Amino acid sequence: MNPIRIFCVALGLLALPLVGVAAPLDARPLVKVDAQARYKAVYDIHSDAVAAGISKGLYYARGLIEAFGKQDVQPRQLDIHLVLHGDAAQFLLIDDTYQQMLGDPFAANLNAKIVQDLLGLGVRVEICHSVMKTKGWTADDVLPGVTIVHDGYTRLIKLQNDGYAYVGGF
Repeated sequence: MNPIRIFCVALGLLALPLVGVAAPLDARPLVKVDAQARYKAVYDIHSDAVAAGISKGLYYARGLIEAFGKQDVQPRQLDIHLVLHGDAAQFLLIDDTYQQMLGDPFAANLNAKIVQDLLGLGVRVEICHSVMKTKGWTADDVLPGVTIVHDGYTRLIKLQNDGYAYVGGF
């Protein structure tokens, strides 16, 4: 075999441990949020999609609070608005109205508990009055603690203009 070829193969074998070896995931720096900062977000929740039996938007909003908590950010440092409009507005109804809407006298709005939990954490849960009018719902049909806003779209725009990070897709 050619001595130059032998030298190149040997050199390649010596360098092999250095090539293509990735650092373990836990050895890489983990980017985290500033645990001392305040954060503002608005969720655009408009679909009737569900996750774990409740509104997907409410489910992920709760997950956001937990994700911040794992980074030592307390709920009091968060200013979160959840604007429910369109098909998602149904998730903010009391059981009687929810049952009438579904045509099922035994249906229970499983979202009521998470809404109360979110309100307890300081989250502002808001329902679109335009949807309420269209559906014939009144303030008495809406879960306690939920704020009624004129309409979902102008509320979303106003909050974004006020510096709230937009979280959509729900």
